[in-house]
Amino acid sequence: MEAAADEEKPLLIHSQDEGSQYTSDGTVDINKQPASRRSTGNWRACYFILGAEFTEGICFFGIQKNLVTYLTSVLHESNVDAARNVSTWIGSCFFTPLLGAFLADTYWGRYRAIVVFLSVYTVGMLVMTLSASLPVLMPSFSTIEIQRAAVYLGLYLVALGTGGIKPCTSALGADQFDSADPVERVTKGSFFNWYYFLVNVGSLLSTTVLVWVQDNVGWGVGYAIPMVFMGFGLVVFVSGRKVYRYKKLGGSPLKRLSQVVVAAARNYRLKLPDDDSALLLHEEELSPSQVNCSTERTSQFRFLDKAAIVVPPSSGKAVETMDPWRTCTVSQVEELKMLLRVFPVWASLLFFFAVTAQMSSTLIEQGMAMDQHVGRFTVPPASLSTFDILAVAAFIPVYDLVLVPLVRRATGRDRGLSQLQRLGVGLALSVLGMAYSASVEMRRLSAARAGRSVNIMWQTPSYVVLGVAEVFTSVGMMEFFYDESPESMKSMGAALAQLAISAGNYLNSAVLGVVASATGRGGAPGWIPDDLNEGHLDYFFWMMAGLSVLNLLMFIYFSLRYKG
Repeated sequence: MEAAADEEKPLLIHSQDEGSQYTSDGTVDINKQPASRRSTGNWRACYFILGAEFTEGICFFGIQKNLVTYLTSVLHESNVDAARNVSTWIGSCFFTPLLGAFLADTYWGRYRAIVVFLSVYTVGMLVMTLSASLPVLMPSFSTIEIQRAAVYLGLYLVALGTGGIKPCTSALGADQFDSADPVERVTKGSFFNWYYFLVNVGSLLSTTVLVWVQDNVGWGVGYAIPMVFMGFGLVVFVSGRKVYRYKKLGGSPLKRLSQVVVAAARNYRLKLPDDDSALLLHEEELSPSQVNCSTERTSQFRFLDKAAIVVPPSSGKAVETMDPWRTCTVSQVEELKMLLRVFPVWASLLFFFAVTAQMSSTLIEQGMAMDQHVGRFTVPPASLSTFDILAVAAFIPVYDLVLVPLVRRATGRDRGLSQLQRLGVGLALSVLGMAYSASVEMRRLSAARAGRSVNIMWQTPSYVVLGVAEVFTSVGMMEFFYDESPESMKSMGAALAQLAISAGNYLNSAVLGVVASATGRGGAPGWIPDDLNEGHLDYFFWMMAGLSVLNLLMFIYFSLRYKG
């Protein structure tokens, strides 16, 4: 597979001296003055941002990891309905980043968007805490319908809140490093590693401590603890406002893309020139509001180049007053081409996240049907995802310190594996994870029909393999979309990565619905009944493994042709 360029090539060339006391990438401080290198940004600012993301991770995973148990045991939903509702909610959490990224890039800026959505998130956690406490607070008035309504109100307030946090914290953190400074540009790569590492530490605490509290102390307390953490994270984030570097708003990226589509359609009768003489190449000829980072012209999607053909106005108007919905810059055209080029890769990632969604749904249900005793301890099924988190936390330094240097010697690339190769390894590991889960279920079913049980620790390799797969694919995806997105659309690039997770969870929800409908006809229990001993969850896992193989082949096909 050919990957994106291993060496980072900034789209905007700066000419300021390296010894300048101000940043060279146009960032400003809280007073809208040029950002000082010594007093703003870098790691001094990232500590506050990472702290907020850490608390958000505790809250998000504190809900996600045990939600299927809450829905089945407290709200008395069926296994299929609970798994489907969990996947739909997780999908919503990773779909709303599109809204957050749009508001941040177009109107609010990243800092204000994070503050607003952190506040919404905190309200959602408060509603979740109150909903879990209704039977205790109002025993004579509470009903399952009222509690269910309160639960889902809280869940989707959290989904809305996380939409402004996930794309903006990573992008705001990257903004703290001057892309024109060689040292800071290298340091920015470390930020993404620590970002993902702390997200998983928050997940680890949630999977162990919070899941135990929810199962053994109570759901109200189990949701109150992350609510307090979220309020603390909001305070921490706001307290760092004076040391942040802020990017100036550059207008709506969606508007820029729409202008290209409309202009290309309006100019479809025009013939493309053999050279660039009729294309609007020079950004400086435009008004300041239209100026953006220039990009190199490519030969793909030639139809879109028609949007940049200069049509001499009959009224003799100058270029500065040219209709942007009739004639666009080459930079605008190339921004849209960049997004179109990554789309096949993005689509190939959807099924990977449908597979990882099993850790929050069917794998937990499988664990609930197994022997949960390990010595004197009873292991909650949701706590098995601890091994996924530990695998991620352990393998990230192994990847950076051991695997990359070894592979670098073989490939000659600075990053060892190319970005697309890294994604492909993760997709291949997801196949192994599903195949192993299927074999465990076959063994569990055989033991159950013989009156025996299989210990829940047999699930551990599934979580470990999928955790290592995440190191390759999830982290690789963040880096890939950040590097391959237009300079003016880095937040939208981060949102695209989150959207892949969202679409994968929606896909899993749809697959579960189709499987339940197709295998449960005529009164049959289906593959995933409430009593798994009467079904065939192993068939479902084998199906997911087979579809993952097809998805891997599709990914390889598109990767070999990427930028071809």
